Amino acid sequence: MTSRLFNLVMALYLALPGVAAAQMSPSEQRGQTFVRANCSNCHAIDRVSASPLKVAPPFRELHRRYPVESFQEALLEGIRTGHVNMPEFRLDPDQASDVVAYLKTLER
Repeated sequence: MTSRLFNLVMALYLALPGVAAAQMSPSEQRGQTFVRANCSNCHAIDRVSASPLKVAPPFRELHRRYPVESFQEALLEGIRTGHVNMPEFRLDPDQASDVVAYLKTLER
């Protein structure tokens, strides 16, 4: 299988609702739902896609830059930095925990 075909197959697999989600905990699924609804217009939120907004880092790379657990506090206090177009987010404790749980799935 060529790498281009493999990437296409993986992208389709990850895009199918329920396939990858079935392997996630409820917290990870809620985090995925939140980032899909609130972050995917700018950030790549999966393991293969490019970010729609070039300056927005793909979420799969965040753990290479920062300990993902450190986002819990930032999400609770409100993320005010990031790329120029990024809106401020302030999540409740359960939402922040779910988003961090989802981000950790991208480290695997």
